[in-house]
Amino acid sequence: MADPHADYAAHDHVHGQMEISEQAKTWAVFKVIAKWCTLAISVLLVFLVLWFGAGSGFLGALVGAAAVAVIGVVSLREKKAAAH
Repeated sequence: MADPHADYAAHDHVHGQMEISEQAKTWAVFKVIAKWCTLAISVLLVFLVLWFGAGSGFLGALVGAAAVAVIGVVSLREKKAAAH
């Protein structure tokens, strides 16, 4: 039976030497999209729960969801680097 790793040994792979700039950019974009989509889903859920589940009415649900949205945007936005 042939060794499945025999061909692998012929390559000159050095761990940690691969160029990963594209993967790093993709991961950064994914994190941004996931962060903002999570906030949008959270705002929608708060709105629907307050409107239909808690019986606070449309206006109460809108105020609660707006509060969650404002707090979320303030806490999730990118921080500017301080210049020294």
